[in-house]
Amino acid sequence: MKKKLILFTVLVFFIICIVVPSNSKDHQEISKADFTILLSNDDGYNAPGLKALAKALAPIAMIFVAAPANQQSGAGHGITYREPIFVWEVFNADKIPWYAITAKPATCARLGIESLIKDKPDLIVSGINKGENLGWITFHSGTVGAAREAHFTGLPAIATSLQGNDKNDYKAAAEYIRDLIKQLRSKNLLNKELLLNINFPSGIASGIKGTKITKLGTLSERNVYHKLKLPFLQVYKVNQQEKILNNDPETDINAFSNGYVTITPLSINQTNTNEIEHLKRSLDN
Repeated sequence: MKKKLILFTVLVFFIICIVVPSNSKDHQEISKADFTILLSNDDGYNAPGLKALAKALAPIAMIFVAAPANQQSGAGHGITYREPIFVWEVFNADKIPWYAITAKPATCARLGIESLIKDKPDLIVSGINKGENLGWITFHSGTVGAAREAHFTGLPAIATSLQGNDKNDYKAAAEYIRDLIKQLRSKNLLNKELLLNINFPSGIASGIKGTKITKLGTLSERNVYHKLKLPFLQVYKVNQQEKILNNDPETDINAFSNGYVTITPLSINQTNTNEIEHLKRSLDN
């Protein structure tokens, strides 16, 4: 009887040694499956920044991609309206559902959330855009437009952009975003109020100078238009964009120009609350 009890104990111990690590692994997979990230951008479904994000975020989440079929930089928050939208799934070596869509970035994000993914994602990340999106340029940015449109549906959203086009910088920026998301999750900050615009200066593959939480700069780029002389027709072309720096140290423009990664919380509500009472007093009812 004693021998049987010892044999039974050894057998149970052996089963525990086999099963517990397996359950632990399953728990990690379930945790990943319980967190879904939708990726989008304005540079197109084949952009290097989008690929870098997908690779960096795949270990911590179920990834879906819904991105424009072609370059959509400068699309702002425009939407595709009254036009047929064509969608096809692009072959992906990592077996990530990856959709190319003939639509503007904001529409790609909305379509991904409401039609292409069975369950609503937990987070949308838009980017990594080729070129920074600072100050008022955020209103022109399709990258920010996609994140903002997702935020309209009650999702936390992050728009992210990189100065330059170095593949190592894309990798470093994507890993930074992954670590930030892990930190936001651990502190329960991924809520429906969260809309972030993040910009990376070039050269971050060698390390970052630091990160600053900033407000949106109030100055923008200035377009220089060149008039082409053609008979019976006036044609203008933007042939230069002049960057205007902002000397306010608390702005994204200033911090970025000094080599910092900038994180700017954005808000959907555009109401100028300071003017409400003034107008009520000044205008006849």
